[in-house]
Amino acid sequence: MDTRLRLLRVDDAATLAAVITASAEHLRPWEPSRAPAYFTEQGQHDVIVQSLAAERAGTAVPFVIESADGELLGRITLSGITRGALQSCAMGYWIRADRLRQGHASRAVAAAAAHAFDVLRLHRVQAETLPENVGSQRALESAGFKRYGFAPEYIKIDGAWRDHVMFQLLAPPPATRRTR
Repeated sequence: MDTRLRLLRVDDAATLAAVITASAEHLRPWEPSRAPAYFTEQGQHDVIVQSLAAERAGTAVPFVIESADGELLGRITLSGITRGALQSCAMGYWIRADRLRQGHASRAVAAAAAHAFDVLRLHRVQAETLPENVGSQRALESAGFKRYGFAPEYIKIDGAWRDHVMFQLLAPPPATRRTR
């Protein structure tokens, strides 16, 4: 089954609103609390506009995850892109509830990491998961991410400050990087 990434577009708002609404109960335990407007087409339009502004500023790369036939499967974002001595970013992602356990997250994580290293030329990608989010941890590990730490009360998720397991992936040596 093919999984691909493409840059988020303003015209994704309606589809994203529908997918997020249908997956709301699945996503709720893993995400920050969301206002009702977030689940609307206008709410997603606003998120997309902000995400694309961050992309133009060079601080984020917001992707949608698609199947080979163009079905929107989720989102993955490289955010907090930092240049200079750090050359790093954070990765966050989700897959719609009805397409879980099909390998899409693993393939999307690997593709986004390759973009971070091959296109953005970053040195490090980090990602965090709740300790009980075993599926997300498996997706990260399948792409080569290594667990490196634990952060107590790291991010406010579903209304409460929650502990997170920290993962990172370092860029492969330059001789082994893919060229585009």
